[in-house]
Amino acid sequence: MVLAHLADLHLGYRAYHRLAPGGINARERDISRAFDLAIDRLIGLGVDLIVIAGDIFHTVRPSNWAISGAFRQFSRLRSALPSTPIVVIAGNHDSPRIAETGSILRLLGEIPGVIVVDDVARPIHLEELETTVLCLPHNALARGEGVTLEPDPRATTNILTLHGTVRGGPASRLLRYESEYGGAEVEYSAIDPARWDYVALGHYHIATEFAPNIWYAGGLERTSTNIWEEASSAKGFVTYDTESRRSTFHPIPGREVVDLPAFSAEGLGPGEIDERIQLLVEGVPGGIGEKIVRLVITDLPRRLYRDLDHRQIREYKAEALHFHLDPREPEVEKTLGYGAAERRLTLEEEVRHFLTDHWERRSPDLEVSKLIELAEHYLEGTDRSEAEG
Repeated sequence: MVLAHLADLHLGYRAYHRLAPGGINARERDISRAFDLAIDRLIGLGVDLIVIAGDIFHTVRPSNWAISGAFRQFSRLRSALPSTPIVVIAGNHDSPRIAETGSILRLLGEIPGVIVVDDVARPIHLEELETTVLCLPHNALARGEGVTLEPDPRATTNILTLHGTVRGGPASRLLRYESEYGGAEVEYSAIDPARWDYVALGHYHIATEFAPNIWYAGGLERTSTNIWEEASSAKGFVTYDTESRRSTFHPIPGREVVDLPAFSAEGLGPGEIDERIQLLVEGVPGGIGEKIVRLVITDLPRRLYRDLDHRQIREYKAEALHFHLDPREPEVEKTLGYGAAERRLTLEEEVRHFLTDHWERRSPDLEVSKLIELAEHYLEGTDRSEAEG
């Protein structure tokens, strides 16, 4: 049997302020297009089973455009592969915290052959494949339900799928950063992948192979709170052949994200900084047109930032889908007790740190990534106003 493992589709994700034809947010259309391309690939492969490990939608209440698009796409997939079951679990983004809110994923469960597990952990037995899929959605893990991770002795093939952050084992060295906050945690030792034919993980946004039979599929597009960590990583999905025990990663093309090499402004004048910016931007293969670009400049005081060529920077912003010039003031050390020194965070860093680590959401509809993006937009606008003034 050949199964396909997808995760973290984040349909309905929006970012920046550019609109695609038809008035849809450009990034929302990018995410939909990536899923459409993945479906084309899945149909061409003719897989026997499809498992989607959470975060199908980016929010509990996605837009009507995202909902109708997802319904059409899943229906198209089932129409082309009528004998291929699709097992879907809920992630932290599309799991309501309040039961009466209801899960939008249940709408997809109305499509014949699409099986949705959105709240409690449960096994799904697929008799025609002699396969059992043990499903652990986000809410089941977050509530700490005493789920026994045991394969089904009656099944020929056993698959485990969960949405959360794996700790310990190879995860300690392979997971580079906290891609998404708010995920439940599970120990690698509790999974014990040797007992499973395949383990399909969701939540971490960079495709990561722990072993041929245990993967984070990553996402089909870049949608995490820190897309710059994903800039150099391919996006796509995984297939696994349970007979040959071989896994294959299938890349899906998406909008290019470019994180330019950061540099320090220490000892440089405004003209020299402008030249360095121009050199880096013009060195991007194929130009920055329609790309998502960031350039970090450290040791750049506000007074010096105001003297940069902001007309040229505005042209870069107009050319790219999103151009983020990230100026960071010189680090200032403050002395704590016993002579210890601690770096003072920049205002942008303090905002990100507060929202991700300390702020408690009062509503499940509030998205940390959107608040961070809005804060960065206003901070950037303040710097621009000062520069133009």
